[in-house]
Amino acid sequence: MVQGVGMKIMRSSLEKLIGDLLRQKGWTLSIAESCTGGLICDRITNVSGSSDYFMGGMVNYSNESKAKHLGISLGYIKRYGAVSPQVAKKMAQGVRKAFGTTCGLSTTGVAGPTGGTKRSPVGRVFIGLASGRKVWVKKLDLKGTRREIKEKATEKALQYFYEILVENAGLKTRR
Repeated sequence: MVQGVGMKIMRSSLEKLIGDLLRQKGWTLSIAESCTGGLICDRITNVSGSSDYFMGGMVNYSNESKAKHLGISLGYIKRYGAVSPQVAKKMAQGVRKAFGTTCGLSTTGVAGPTGGTKRSPVGRVFIGLASGRKVWVKKLDLKGTRREIKEKATEKALQYFYEILVENAGLKTRR
């Protein structure tokens, strides 16, 4: 079980709760994943009928992919680092723009066991969420194996997205 907005949510139903809320509001979702490697898209599409609100996703693992498909300049990525709140924000905004969706969700991080630095240690993950003119970013420091970090980041991203959706259900999300 995971905590979410003052209630306990069964892991297997989190994607369905997200889908139900998106469908109810008439909102759409697109996802840009780096460190989670497509696991969030997999979870979202495990819900029958998710094509009603899920428009698509990308695994933007390399900096070049982030630049080419999400419109983030390589200079910007170099300045802030691929694993940064700034890049998570730009990824969420970029995927939202690319798919023309109400909401854009992103993850960027270091799953390990290699690749960690002092600035971005193994387990550091940023989740970005863009909707309308609002952008939220959450920082995580996770422990575990590479697979465990990817799965924890996926779960945390879905949980965070759901919490933001619930908290902002009346949010004006015009494009």
